[in-house]
Amino acid sequence: MEITAQHVWLMISAAMVLFMTPGLGLFYGGMTRAKAALNMILMSFISAGIVGVVWVLWGYSMTTGDGILGLFGNPFTNFGLQNLMGSPDLIKAGYSATFAIITVALISGAIADRARFSAWAVFVPVWITLVYCPLAYMIWGGGLLSAGGALTAVFGQVIDFAGGAVVEISSGTAALVLALIVGQRHGFAKDPNHRPHNVPFIMLGAAILWFGWFGFNGGAASTAEQAGLIWVNTLVTPAAAMLSWLVVERIRHGHPTSLGAASGVVAGLVAITPSCANISPVAAIGLGLVAGAACCWFVDLKYRFGLDDSLDVVGVHLGAGLIGTLSLGFLALPVDGHGGGLFYGGGVQQLIAQTAAVVVTLALSGGMTLVIGRAINRTIGFRVSHEAETVGVDLAEHAESAYSFGELGSRFNPSGHLAAAQPAAPEASSQRAKEDSFA
Repeated sequence: MEITAQHVWLMISAAMVLFMTPGLGLFYGGMTRAKAALNMILMSFISAGIVGVVWVLWGYSMTTGDGILGLFGNPFTNFGLQNLMGSPDLIKAGYSATFAIITVALISGAIADRARFSAWAVFVPVWITLVYCPLAYMIWGGGLLSAGGALTAVFGQVIDFAGGAVVEISSGTAALVLALIVGQRHGFAKDPNHRPHNVPFIMLGAAILWFGWFGFNGGAASTAEQAGLIWVNTLVTPAAAMLSWLVVERIRHGHPTSLGAASGVVAGLVAITPSCANISPVAAIGLGLVAGAACCWFVDLKYRFGLDDSLDVVGVHLGAGLIGTLSLGFLALPVDGHGGGLFYGGGVQQLIAQTAAVVVTLALSGGMTLVIGRAINRTIGFRVSHEAETVGVDLAEHAESAYSFGELGSRFNPSGHLAAAQPAAPEASSQRAKEDSFA
């Protein structure tokens, strides 16, 4: 079979979605303290490494093919993807892997600054196997909530084009549970040093996420008309969400911030994920305005309830995921004059279907994450010691530092050798200190 434009676009989209995970690492890394930045970035990278292997061995098979009670696919049907050799379905398998990678990586932000790296490395493959794969199968792969599924026959066909439930609500729910299991950072809501240490990293990470999201939402487009709608909606919803977040931030806190702009973009991207191919651009603007304003308020609730969701995974991904998924009950466009949301005269059927998907996702992700998280916490332990948290998880867990502010013990020699640094005169030392200062 010759390669087609659809094949090429799917491979490009897969690369874009994979690029989102390092972008997420930068986004999260900038939001942590300087002494936890590398750990945060590495938690995203290791997610790609582990899930990539799991997906080839049994993950993809669990999301497709012959199902077991409509809950998950048989992990041995396409074990190792051997049955897909010589088939263009390998492209689809690779594309779907990138969704699994970014989903579990999202969870890491809720336990930043205090989680053991080894515990995270154990959590990733277990969570993907027991939570993500079953959800992907149930909603996308022919399971209970897919076309013809048992729950679909009762509640109606759910719309989740790119993962409002499968990706966003599942990761946001897991983040909530893990944050409760791991507990608050020392000095939570009191220590001013818990502020983001590198805002340019945050902005760069958000930009990479926005870029990659066009592949995330648009990779599965089947027609040029559908692709155009997805592209425009993926542009305008985060744009509107950024604006509404900044307005609310200005009203509530007195000033708009760069962090708020980046967070608003992500909130809008999350909200449009399930509905990118099923609502109009005008509705997408309204969705973005609601999601941005609501999530700006949601992230402040963690201080009221004492939930140390370090990097606002719950407020943004769970909050906007719920808004985006349930909004289809109101905003979904009719198909060939039939169905649609309440605003298009479609009745409550679509809202019932969306609510059913939300309930199933909350129950599965919340329940299984509680079991997995507590099992890991009681065996190897999920949290670093107080001393390690104080020193910083970069040094404690990886023997590395993101930044080196001290003077090197050698200097460059034009002859190509490194010469030991000589003691400088007091005046020179004073001048060099001024030049090296960040003040």
